[in-house]
Amino acid sequence: MKFIAIAAAFALGGTAALAQDTVRMGTEGAYPPYNFLNDAGEVDGYERELGDELCARAELTCEWVTNDWDSIIPNLTSGNYDTIIAGMSITDERDEVIDFTQNYIPPASSAYVGMSEDADIETGVVAAQTATIQAGYVAESGATLLEYATYDETVAAVRSGEADAVFADRDALVPTVEESAGELVFVGDEVQLGGGVGMGLRESDTELRETFDAAIESMKADGTLNELIVKWFGEEADIYE
Repeated sequence: MKFIAIAAAFALGGTAALAQDTVRMGTEGAYPPYNFLNDAGEVDGYERELGDELCARAELTCEWVTNDWDSIIPNLTSGNYDTIIAGMSITDERDEVIDFTQNYIPPASSAYVGMSEDADIETGVVAAQTATIQAGYVAESGATLLEYATYDETVAAVRSGEADAVFADRDALVPTVEESAGELVFVGDEVQLGGGVGMGLRESDTELRETFDAAIESMKADGTLNELIVKWFGEEADIYE
C-alpha cells in the first residue's frame, strides 16, 4: 500500500528536491497507538498520520513498509527502507549506528503493568519487547527479564502468568489497561528513559534527515504536532511547550 504525497498547503519554503524518487517509511505495525495495522491491513495510528503529514509538507512521495521490530535497524542500514518511524526512543547506543531527527514525542514515561498492584517488579519476572530501552532497563535491574518479539506478547505473558509484570511505554500501556476492564493495573512508579521518540535514518542520509527535521519543526511551530499527540494519546499526554 502506498501513500502518494500531494503538494503541501503549508509547504516548506526552499526545501530542495531529494535525489531519490520515493522515500520508504519503515514501521512495525504492531505498537498501538504509535503504529498498527487496521482492519484493511493498512498502516494506521499516530505515526502513520504524522508521517503522511511530514511527507506532504516536504513534498515527498512516500511508501509505507512494515518490518519486525527486532530487525528494524539492520533492515534500515541494509537499505530495505529509508526511515524508521516506529515509536523508537532516541538513545546514545542507537545513535552510534543510525542518525535521528529531532524528537516528535517528548521524553515520556515507561511504566509497569501487572495483574495486581503488588506484582513483584523488583525481583520477579518482567516482560519487555526485545531490543527496547525497557528491556535494557529491566536487564540491569534485580528482576528477571523475559523478552518477546512483540508488545502484544509481553502483555499476554502477564495474563498467562509467565511474567509478573510488563514494562513498556506508558503511552502504549494506557489503552491496554483501559480496555482490560480492571484485569490489568499499573504497578509502582513511572520511569523516565530515553530522549523522546524520533525518526531513524542511515548516517549517510544527511539531506533526508534535515528535510524531515524541518518538517517536524514546522509542525511544532504551528501547533499541529501537539494536536496530533493529544488526538492519539489523550489530554494527559506530554506535549511541546
